[in-house]
Amino acid sequence: MSKKIKLGLIGYPLSHSYSKIIHECAIKSLGYEGSYDILETKPEDLIDRIKYLKVNNYDGFNVTIPHKVPISLFLDKVDDLTDCIGSSNTIKIKEDKSFWGYNTDIFGFVSAIPKDLQAKLYGKTVAITGAGGAARACVMGLSQLGVKKINFYVRNILNAKETVDFLRQKFKNIEFNLYQNQFLQDLSGTQMLVNCTPLGMINHSMDLTPVNDNIVKTLPEDGIVYDIVYNPMKTNLIKSAIKHGKTPIYGLDMLIYQAQKAFEIWTGDLPDFDKLKIAVLEQLV
Repeated sequence: MSKKIKLGLIGYPLSHSYSKIIHECAIKSLGYEGSYDILETKPEDLIDRIKYLKVNNYDGFNVTIPHKVPISLFLDKVDDLTDCIGSSNTIKIKEDKSFWGYNTDIFGFVSAIPKDLQAKLYGKTVAITGAGGAARACVMGLSQLGVKKINFYVRNILNAKETVDFLRQKFKNIEFNLYQNQFLQDLSGTQMLVNCTPLGMINHSMDLTPVNDNIVKTLPEDGIVYDIVYNPMKTNLIKSAIKHGKTPIYGLDMLIYQAQKAFEIWTGDLPDFDKLKIAVLEQLV
C-alpha cells in the first residue's frame, strides 16, 4: 500500500521557488504518492490560507517570505529553535488539525557551510544584510559556530530595531550592531557577508545587489560571501564574490538542506541530498 502525503508552500511571491521540484523528487524517490502545491499567499490573505490548509487535509507546509515570523501566531506547539528565534519555516499538521512549527532554515544555513569554513568563523565578525525571519535563523546558526560579532545593515532602522533588540536578549554572547545600508562601506574586518534580503532574486530584483562590487572587494582574502537567494544560482552578489577571489556559498544548498530536514519532519524519512540537488540542476539546464 502506497504512502500518501499532501504538502505545500505559502509565501509571496513564489514564482522563483524550486521547492515543488525538490519535494516532488523526495515524494517520488521515497515511494510516496502525493503533491507539493505552490500556494501564493499575500500578507492580508494569511488567515484565509491557514483555514484552507486545515479544511483541505494538508499534512504539512513550508513557509517563506513574508510569513516566517507572523505564522508564529497560528502555531499550537513549536520546537526549541522556533521558540528561540520566533520564526518558523516548516509546519506539520497533526491529525487533530493542530499546527506544530519547526525551523529547518538553521539546519540548512549551517549545513551549506563547508566544515573548514565553519571553523574560520569562530570568534569572528559577520555582516548580514536584512533583518527578517531568514536573518533570525542565520543568527542562530552563527551562534552555534561561535561568531563574536554580527553587524546588521538594513534599509529601515526602525523596522529592524525590534528584531535586533530581540536577538540581543536571546544571544548575549554575541555583540550586535545595527546600521543603515549606506554605512556599509568597508568589510575588511569581516569574515563573512550574508545576504538575507530578496535582492538579486529572479522576477523580483534580479539586476540589483544588496552590496556593491567595490564593497565586496574589501573583504579579507579568505572572506566568504553567502547569498541565501537561490534563483538565480549565481546572483550578482555571488558573481562579485567570485570576481574578487572570495569564497561563495550558494543559497541553493541551504534550500535543499532545509527541505531535506522538513521532509523528514513530515514523514520520518530523510531524502537523499544529491538526488534533490540533481532534480533542481536538471531544471536549470
